[in-house]
Amino acid sequence: MNNNQIKNQKTEVPTGVELNEKDYINSLLSCLKEMTKNYTVALTEASNEALYQEFKDMFDTYIKLQRETYELMFRKGWYVLEQAEGAKVGAKYNTLNQEFTDLNG
Repeated sequence: MNNNQIKNQKTEVPTGVELNEKDYINSLLSCLKEMTKNYTVALTEASNEALYQEFKDMFDTYIKLQRETYELMFRKGWYVLEQAEGAKVGAKYNTLNQEFTDLNG
């Protein structure tokens, strides 16, 4: 086992050609990810404030569902994360901080 992995005990599902719980939830997560991407585009192109607010309300709903779906998959052990090394996190932070400083300079 990789000690850098962050995960929960995996919930086993039936294998074979029939769809199982993991397949359905994974499909749902993919759809929600795509929907939130599309709503992001719609928000940036909304022609007036009322339309923007309608899109924003829908976006907020879908992004919350996306997060809840991801968390469910993580709890069931179907998502495994890798713990980043401190040096890599620090290096990335420094890079992004410098870019931010350059933008505001």
